[in-house]
Amino acid sequence: MARKGITVYVGADGNVEKALRKLKKKVQESRLLLELRDRQHYVKPTTERKIKKGAARSRWRKYIDSQKLPPKNF
Repeated sequence: MARKGITVYVGADGNVEKALRKLKKKVQESRLLLELRDRQHYVKPTTERKIKKGAARSRWRKYIDSQKLPPKNF
């Protein structure tokens, strides 16, 4: 029988807090919450392209600003 989903077993010591920390880490590593957040609302493909293009433009602008020489103050 194949199991689906993320499972964490509580050890014989009954330390639920430790199991909960492990579960949170597994969920974060699987990026499950990010996918759920993305699927909450439908985004049209054109809007998604505009968002990605704007983010790329912002990254490029930030890169260009980091490459500028400091102003001369003399």
